[in-house]
Amino acid sequence: MGKHRVMIPCDEATRLLSAAQDRRLGAGERTVLRMHTWICSGCRQFGTQVGFIRQAMKGFADRNDGHENDDGGGDGSGDGDRRGPPGRDPS
Repeated sequence: MGKHRVMIPCDEATRLLSAAQDRRLGAGERTVLRMHTWICSGCRQFGTQVGFIRQAMKGFADRNDGHENDDGGGDGSGDGDRRGPPGRDPS
């Protein structure tokens, strides 16, 4: 017989919240996660933040897809700064 837990700890909830960004959770995982986030505002907030970051990165990647060298810097860093490594005097 499998485990029947009503409440999971926060570390497991955050692991599931992160995993849910990459795969569809199973019915049992979704159920315990829903119950946990219903009670735990910290994990609920973490889930909101993870979703926001994922959407922001997706938007950034979509916007810059194929345009990483458009700044003229040539190194792909996107900052266009040609002074050289930090700590060196460019003169």
